[in-house]
Parts: sequence; C-alpha cells; structure tokens
Amino acid sequence: MLSTGFKTDRGRYRDNNEDSLFVLPNQQMYMVADGVGGNRSGEVASRTAVSFVASYADSHPITEVPNEEQLQLYFLDCLSGANEAVCRLATENKSNDGMATTLVIAYINEDKGYVVNVGDSRAYLVRNGEILQITQDHTYVNELLMQGTITPEEARRHPERNMITRAIGGEKTVRPDFFRFDLKQGDVILLCTDGLFGELTDEVICATVEEEPSMHRLAARLVEQANLHGGKDNISVVCIRI
Repeated sequence: MLSTGFKTDRGRYRDNNEDSLFVLPNQQMYMVADGVGGNRSGEVASRTAVSFVASYADSHPITEVPNEEQLQLYFLDCLSGANEAVCRLATENKSNDGMATTLVIAYINEDKGYVVNVGDSRAYLVRNGEILQITQDHTYVNELLMQGTITPEEARRHPERNMITRAIGGEKTVRPDFFRFDLKQGDVILLCTDGLFGELTDEVICATVEEEPSMHRLAARLVEQANLHGGKDNISVVCIRI
C-alpha cells in the first residue's frame, strides 16, 4: 500500500501559480508540471499537460500495458499527445503564444518504479538516509555541468540556470527521458518543480524525508522550508512512500 502526499504553493513573490500536479492513485501514476509563458499562459500549459495525461491514462489504463518496451511507447504516445495539445492552444490563442511546460511522471508497478520527464522538474529517490536524483535536468546549465565547463556550485548560482532545453509545447515533437529502477519497502519518491530544489539542497531534502513519516506532512514541510529559504518561485511536490 503506497502512502502519498502533495502540495503546491505560489511561493512568496509570484502573483500566480504556474505549477500543476495530478495524482492517479488507482493507476499509481503521479505527475508534476511547471509552466512557462507570459500572461498567465504558463499555468494554462501545465494544467493542459497534466489534464491530458490524466485523461489518456483514464482511457488507456497503464495497468494493461504488457511489458516494459510497450510501456515506453505508451509514455511516448501520451506525452506526444500532451505536446500537441499545448502547441494547439498556443496557436489558437495569441495570449498563449510561446507557452510550454516541464513534466515529470512517476509510475509504480509493484517493486519497480518508472519515471518519464521533459524539462527540469525532478524525480528523487530517498533510501536509507541517501538521496538520488533520478532525472537529468533538460537545461542549458546542466549541459555545461555535464561537459565539465562549470562546477555544481556554479550551476546553482548561474544566471541562466532556469533556461530549459526541452519542454512540452516547446517543439513539434517531444523527447522524453525514461528511467526504470528497483524499489524497496520504505523508499520515498519525490517529484518536484525547481521552486523546491532551487531553494533546498539535496541534504536538506533528504534529512526532512528521514524526519517525517507522514507524506502529507512531508509535502507541507518541504514547501514551508522552500518558502523560508526564499520562496522565489512556485513550489510543488508529490511524495510517495513505498
């Protein structure tokens, strides 16, 4: 039996919340999105993406996917549809021009975890007092980091650290990453937007997970800490304990 908690907050300085999240406990699917775009269109993009995925999962139950190869095709088809939906809304309404969104999805199938992502919203795995970032940020700064051009500390302070290189609605085609990992009882999976990890270090996130057994309280505490550390962006988190 999975235990889950989630929370989203506009932060201390933003006028509106462009993050969206959605949980599908019956299918053990969970998602977080962070929209970008002017005139509040970022929230339109993120809401459109998670709503499309939820609708897709409702009409195409993931529990009926027979194997891992088909599962990757399932998510590619699903995210391609979400991409088309966001692109179509951006074309139909000038106020939505240029909008896009990150998206990270987790699916739990018994002792296996699967994560799909586009953009820089992250998935973490916390186990036995250690934290592992499952996803790789699709950002310009992360490309510099992987090339060894800058250090991790420089990456955290880089003025262009929020420049994403892949997004739902950013291009006509979508290129998601797909991750599979084994799960153990007691593991905690976190899905979050950059409003969380932009304010809190991995060490602080991990320590908070270790201290808080309730996933509802954990989500609330993480958001509260992010606000206390600055709260410069919208903050969203989904917490799942195996």
